[in-house]
Amino acid sequence: MIRAVFPGTFDPIHFGHIDIAKRAALLFDELIIAVYDRPLKSLLFSPAERIELAQQSFTDIPKISVMGYGGLTVEFCRKIDAKVIVRGLRVFSDFEYEFRMALANHHLAPEIEVVAFISAEEHTFLSSSTVREIASLGGDVNDMVPPIVAKALRRRFKELGDGQQLVPTTSLRD
Repeated sequence: MIRAVFPGTFDPIHFGHIDIAKRAALLFDELIIAVYDRPLKSLLFSPAERIELAQQSFTDIPKISVMGYGGLTVEFCRKIDAKVIVRGLRVFSDFEYEFRMALANHHLAPEIEVVAFISAEEHTFLSSSTVREIASLGGDVNDMVPPIVAKALRRRFKELGDGQQLVPTTSLRD
């Protein structure tokens, strides 16, 4: 059995993430969506909220489950006996970052492979930060995220109100 891990902050999860996960689930026996709990950037949703939104996004696919984690991704993979890290590539600039991360992870854990999936063309513009920014300005994100995520975004931005720095500047590597 080959278990794979698709790590990320998923703040929020969007159709680009979901497409990569569904395609990875076709190749591996089990796919764990690994929601990172302590990233180096500001987040809109708590780890528990991001885990719940991800779980709700994959209720129809038994080969996909969702777990939270902290620390090094390769250590999480070792802990759950995963042999593969799944990553998505949207645009050429993603490649350099993912290439360096894959080399670092291979250095730390040569027994764990990194497999990169090229985003479907219709999702290449999608990033969590793009979704957050559009949602924060009242834009329609219904064709970018599952309905449960769109609802959570509307609720969160309503809670935050007007006049605040709602969307911190982040990289587009979500």
